[in-house]
Amino acid sequence: MAKFYITTAIDYINGPPHIGHAIQKVWADVIARFRRISGDDVFFMTGTDEHGINIMKKAEELGKSPENLADENSEKFRAMKKTLNLSWDDFIRTTDKKRHWPGAIMIWNKLREAGDIYKSQYEGLYCNGHEAFITDKDMEDGKCALHGKAPEKINEENYFFRLSKYASKIKEAIESGEFKILPESRKNEILSLIGDGLEDVSFSRSEKDLPWGIPVPGDESQVMYVWCDALANYLSAIGYGRNDDWKKWWPADLHVLGKDNLRFHAAIWPGMLLAAGLDLPKSLLVHGFIQAGGRKMSKTLGNIVDPFDLVEHFGTDAVRYYFSREVPIFDDGDFTEEKFERAYEGNLVNGLGNYIQRVSTMARNYFPEGIVRPSHEDLLKVALKRGNSEYVTLEYFVKEIITKEYREAMEKFELTKAIDKIFELLKELDVYVQVNEPFKLIKTDKEKTRVILWNLCYGAVGLAWLLSPFLPETSDKIFDIFGISEKLKQEWSDFKAKEHKALFPRIEK
Repeated sequence: MAKFYITTAIDYINGPPHIGHAIQKVWADVIARFRRISGDDVFFMTGTDEHGINIMKKAEELGKSPENLADENSEKFRAMKKTLNLSWDDFIRTTDKKRHWPGAIMIWNKLREAGDIYKSQYEGLYCNGHEAFITDKDMEDGKCALHGKAPEKINEENYFFRLSKYASKIKEAIESGEFKILPESRKNEILSLIGDGLEDVSFSRSEKDLPWGIPVPGDESQVMYVWCDALANYLSAIGYGRNDDWKKWWPADLHVLGKDNLRFHAAIWPGMLLAAGLDLPKSLLVHGFIQAGGRKMSKTLGNIVDPFDLVEHFGTDAVRYYFSREVPIFDDGDFTEEKFERAYEGNLVNGLGNYIQRVSTMARNYFPEGIVRPSHEDLLKVALKRGNSEYVTLEYFVKEIITKEYREAMEKFELTKAIDKIFELLKELDVYVQVNEPFKLIKTDKEKTRVILWNLCYGAVGLAWLLSPFLPETSDKIFDIFGISEKLKQEWSDFKAKEHKALFPRIEK
């Protein structure tokens, strides 16, 4: 059994979760669930980033302490686990002095022991939105290109990390494939950045300006800047700084993050790990953004989409479906309620839900005693036509064709392509119903109808198995409808269908 350690970027808690946060967690959850059913020993970790000047300002604005704001908002992010049926194994908070701080402090000390922490005067442009110093490359018309606000000029003495020392090693690790970055376009982007030269990075702030953070070891006049604090969570969560448990899981097999976090995870983080004498993560999966009606979501525009409202109206698996199939993981995607409803009605209500309802109803009405697996010879008599002359059993089509292509897509984290394979199978099953017409055949040939319906039940359970990482609740319901108790095995022989409610109710207008 191979270990698989997967993380998401931890979320900044100066506001409640929106669908940009939710979609990242769903994508990571799909990958984690797939690796579990593939036999891996999986550890899925997420959490919240809770220090920084923006938290202080927001708390002051609301008349609260930073601690209270952090507690309140962190709990909202934690609530996504139930709402979106997420399977994470741990949730780390950077304000956790027992679990997180020891790891961040240990990394700082390792960097200092390597001679890569030094104190110097810093003058630069600080973007409050990023909670980071930015350069001219990050600006448009004198403003931060991402946040649309002019940065603040800061001149102060603080600690630096000698990132420039590790530029060539980071580049070599990326180019050799030791440190994979997906997709290729993001790999090329970071290689171009490294090619322009990596500068040393500011690693602390004055405690006078930023008291809300982890004090620098040995110098409480300074507070750790976001890099050593937030990025250290991937190690602190698994025991680094507290015990040796982290050695089982490190290096991370996959960090899932947005494209706005690419530089932090593909340059600064590997530089820190190299300086600390630790292995690099195996892969970064860098996803795009989700927009609302073709526009970036923003509180100013009033187009923030609340994932909790979405789930309340349409259900958890409907939201997971839209995120997994209708939004491309490696490019920017778009959300509108009209698009969501169209996908829901067309693919879930009229597609998957309708197929399960039709097949289970026929199986229950025609063969209430259940359907035992037919002989191979009988299955060949109602085989699928593939091409001009090739015929394969539906069982072979599910196990050897669709499942193989599905697995290949999942191994490459091509989630949209993988779920497309599931709906390709559904389309084939619908055609199989139309060609064989069991609802007519039952009047003249009950035994042949039995064989056809076994195939259709097998296809339904095959859909459930393939859907299990994407739509786990729906998958469980389908297994139950067809009497399958050992849900995630890949061999099924007998089916006994039961009555059930619609998997996906129609939208009430």
